[in-house]
Amino acid sequence: MGIIFGLILGAIEGFIASKLMNEKSGTIKNIILGIAGGAVGGFVFRLIGFAPTNLIGSLVVSVVGACICIWLGRKLFK
Repeated sequence: MGIIFGLILGAIEGFIASKLMNEKSGTIKNIILGIAGGAVGGFVFRLIGFAPTNLIGSLVVSVVGACICIWLGRKLFK
């Protein structure tokens, strides 16, 4: 159950980030963005001294991380 919930949450996080960054992407890319965004966002927020304590905090951290991933992808590949 945890893996399925993580994939669904990753898809939601990636979807929100792609809409914020005006990125056209499919479900698989949204899931990957959400998962990568969780790792990147967690790393960045730990560097500044913040840590999410609930589901909403984790969602915000992952969306910010996914936005960073989209921005980096645009800079590297365009």
